[in-house]
Amino acid sequence: MDFRTLITTMTDAACRGDGSAVAACFTPDGVYHDCFYGSFRGAAIKDMVEHFFHRDATAFLWDIHEPVAHGDTGYARYVFSFESKLPEALGRRAIFEGVSICKLRDGLIQSYREVANSAAGLATLGFAPDRLAKILDREAKALMSRDEAKLHCPR
Repeated sequence: MDFRTLITTMTDAACRGDGSAVAACFTPDGVYHDCFYGSFRGAAIKDMVEHFFHRDATAFLWDIHEPVAHGDTGYARYVFSFESKLPEALGRRAIFEGVSICKLRDGLIQSYREVANSAAGLATLGFAPDRLAKILDREAKALMSRDEAKLHCPR
């Protein structure tokens, strides 16, 4: 399956809450690195979709734009939104823009992560500034811990 089909199959299944179909887009040892919920490997991807995504939100839309694959890496720009089920943001719609980064193996996703404008999306939910600051701090630390950031962030 080509990358466009793979990434849209995965995102469409996530929007439907079909964790098994999402997990089927990954290698058996594949990892979904979610910027809010953390990392989920293999069969745990199904649980993340069904027991985290759909616990906290509903009415998902996930549009993929300009997917491209080069060698064992796929990239796709996206616009993603949902309606919150969280008590402090009940019924509010959050919208995010980002880029999916996939490491591919044997026609499946071995590793999925995102670079997303999470602050804008969370601000639409009305999160308090201190809560946004904690999330942004966690994202900054994650970026600075990666190998490709070593020259940019001497320790």
